Amino acid sequence: MGYDIERFVGYVNEGLLCSICRDVLEDPLQAPCEHAFCTACIHGWLVHHSNCPEDRQVIDVSLLRPLYRYMKNDLNRLQLHCRNREYGCEMVCSLESIDRHERECEYSQIPCSNAGCTVRVERRNLDGHLAVCEYRSRECPNGCGYTILSAEDTQHNCVAELRTELELLRSEMICRVEEAKHEMESRLDSQRRHMVQKESILQNEIEELKSQISRLMSDVRSLMAAERQHRQELEQAELEKREL
Repeated sequence: MGYDIERFVGYVNEGLLCSICRDVLEDPLQAPCEHAFCTACIHGWLVHHSNCPEDRQVIDVSLLRPLYRYMKNDLNRLQLHCRNREYGCEMVCSLESIDRHERECEYSQIPCSNAGCTVRVERRNLDGHLAVCEYRSRECPNGCGYTILSAEDTQHNCVAELRTELELLRSEMICRVEEAKHEMESRLDSQRRHMVQKESILQNEIEELKSQISRLMSDVRSLMAAERQHRQELEQAELEKREL
């Protein structure tokens, strides 16, 4: 839908009106036949039709193009009243800047920011409303630290709230202790498995070393026996030499 033509100051060229809603173009698109439409209007039209609503020429979404620059400039220069005029805003500005103004307009109707409150107030009156809103929250004046709504003042019980908070903290602490316990047990199990694995590896290495030592001792005994045999042979040879 376009901008209500009644909001505009002065004459609005016919070419700047949407061919469907007949209001001033909003986010405009143009067909090859040069008829212009609001984006929302023409997209809604083409859901059920396949031609231009003005001259019935065949058109498709893919054929729609942005408005000519000179027409876009003429459109942006149009002057119109803020939509909050009925609430007291007297601002008149160009179409190009109207959205920015209305986002910040002091007369805009905005919802109360307090959860549960359905009241809508003018932006300029929001602070005053928040100060008296029955859904506003504040800290308990008795010092328990609990955040309460004004509507709950008569029902608030510091002792009960503190007891509830204490139970929550106790439950949370128990959960944390259990988590820490499980984590420590898991770490101990992991370290235990690692130590058992290392012990097995060391035991295998010790057995291998024992086997190597045993082989070395056997080799040493063999060498010693060979040496004795060699010495005996030398002595025997020396005796035979003397006899000769």
